[in-house]
Amino acid sequence: MTALSLAGARPGPLKAAAMSLWAALWLGNALWMLADPAGWYQDIDGVSNTGPYNVHFVRDIGIAYLTIGLMTAAAIRWPAATLPLLGGVTVYLGLHALLHVWDIAAARLPAEHILLDIPGVFLPPVISAALAWWCAPALR
Repeated sequence: MTALSLAGARPGPLKAAAMSLWAALWLGNALWMLADPAGWYQDIDGVSNTGPYNVHFVRDIGIAYLTIGLMTAAAIRWPAATLPLLGGVTVYLGLHALLHVWDIAAARLPAEHILLDIPGVFLPPVISAALAWWCAPALR
């Protein structure tokens, strides 16, 4: 049986910088959600009309964002695992976006969320998928 190796060529500086920025974005958001859930809830456009404030729920989602931030950072450390790590990030972000589409279609979220959610909900899975494709080592 062959041993699983996570060794691999380090990503180039531009790819490492892009992944670092992506990780920092999610880690920063997660830390904000965990440290100041009420402030996060009030300051992010559109969040307040997704339901009443619930400190536990905001922190639960903060843990999810902490996880995807750590997965992105891990892809820099273990380049051979870039595709599954960033793929997992992309799956989470994509399912989150689909949930928003579902809730908008079912009128559980106002129609204005179609535009409001572009930067924080609909664009991230596209960016994450592109980053996964660009940064993953070539499959042999």
